Amino acid sequence: MNPPNVCPECKAVWDEGTACQEYFHQMLFWESENPSYGVVHHLMVLCYHLQHPSLYSPDGLDYSRQLLVDFLEHGLSTQEVRQRSRDRVSSTNRKWKVTGRPGSQGEYKHPVEWKMTAKDVVSGGAENYVVNVQKWAERVFEDLRVSGNVRQEGESF
Repeated sequence: MNPPNVCPECKAVWDEGTACQEYFHQMLFWESENPSYGVVHHLMVLCYHLQHPSLYSPDGLDYSRQLLVDFLEHGLSTQEVRQRSRDRVSSTNRKWKVTGRPGSQGEYKHPVEWKMTAKDVVSGGAENYVVNVQKWAERVFEDLRVSGNVRQEGESF
């Protein structure tokens, strides 16, 4: 059981009651105030949700893990990912839910020890936001790989 000031999913310590969702909203605020920060929006949203897997359905979590692999290991751009997966994720074609719902929430087969969380990105300040989100994405990818929740190159989920 987690202490009341610790996130039950990513295990970040909530200083003075500041929960992970508030850090997420702070990052969204920075992006709205500084449009150039949007260059890492896809990574920020992905990392936050990967560290809070109950926000995804099981299929949504699998798809998101593959997105992280595509971005970091295969070097795909958001435009390339959109073009490649347009038919698969289109709500008219998709037979699976992206978001978690009671009774259908994503979870990892193996526990993950996150080395960096949304709290760490926000603690780094707005001036370091883009670099810190990129570091966060790399850490999330490594933590998932070390824990056995992301397959090696060539394997599928």
